[in-house]
Amino acid sequence: MTPQFVLLAATFFGALAIVLGAFGAHALKKLFTPELMRSFETGVKYQMYHAIVLLVLGFQLHMETGLEKSIALCFISGVVLFSFSIYGLCISSSKGNKIKILGPITPLGGLCLLAGWVLLFVRFA
Repeated sequence: MTPQFVLLAATFFGALAIVLGAFGAHALKKLFTPELMRSFETGVKYQMYHAIVLLVLGFQLHMETGLEKSIALCFISGVVLFSFSIYGLCISSSKGNKIKILGPITPLGGLCLLAGWVLLFVRFA
């Protein structure tokens, strides 16, 4: 994993968070219940927060050690598992066909994000 890869992931996640946020606020707002809307927004927020973290890490860390690579991998996989599973749950629920397998994936993504933060603490300690 290189700093360039981390920066590309950060910019992709950031841009996608803008698109999904706008899509949710306009197109999906008509389809979603308030509870689904809040869940969708949580996915977008966490995606954007971690896009910013990845952007900083891509500029600050050289991705030369296993620890640095693990931090980035935890954040990238955490965003995919956490945010994207929330998007899938919300969209499928709004259509009356909830994809139940996504339910257990969301907390795994949260654990990946948490692990990224813990590893980042270890890196800076």
